[in-house]
Amino acid sequence: MAAKKRSVIGGVDTRRDTHHAAVIDSTGGLLGGAEFPSTTAGYADLLAWIRSIGRVSAVGVEGTGSYGAGLARYLTSKKVTVVEVDRPDRRARRAKGKSDPIDCHRRRPRDPRRHRHGHPENPHRTGRGHPRP
Repeated sequence: MAAKKRSVIGGVDTRRDTHHAAVIDSTGGLLGGAEFPSTTAGYADLLAWIRSIGRVSAVGVEGTGSYGAGLARYLTSKKVTVVEVDRPDRRARRAKGKSDPIDCHRRRPRDPRRHRHGHPENPHRTGRGHPRP
C-alpha cells in the first residue's frame, strides 16, 4: 500500500528567462528549491517537480500579469490553485538582500485562503489584466 503524499505549497519567483521555485510543507518547512526555464516545457517540469515532492494544494506566483502570466495560465489549465503573491517592498529587499532562491521561498502563500487568487492576463485583451476579486 502506497503512503499518502503530504500536502505541499509551491512558491515561484518569476523572471524573463527563468523561474525559481520552492516547495514548503504545511508547517512552512522548506522541502526544496529549483530553477526552471520560462518555457512551456519548463512549466511542465516545474509542476512535475512540485508533484514529485507532494500533493499540490496551491502555488504562489509573483507577477501573474507579467513574467508569471504564462506559468499562471499553465498551472490553471492543470487545475492547480494559483495565488498571486506581491513583491516585497524595495526597502525590505535591500535590507535582506536580493536572491532569487530566497525570494521564491518568500513567494509561497502562507495561507492560500487569505490571498487573492491570481488570474493570468487574457492575451486577447489590451490593458493590465483582469479586475481583482
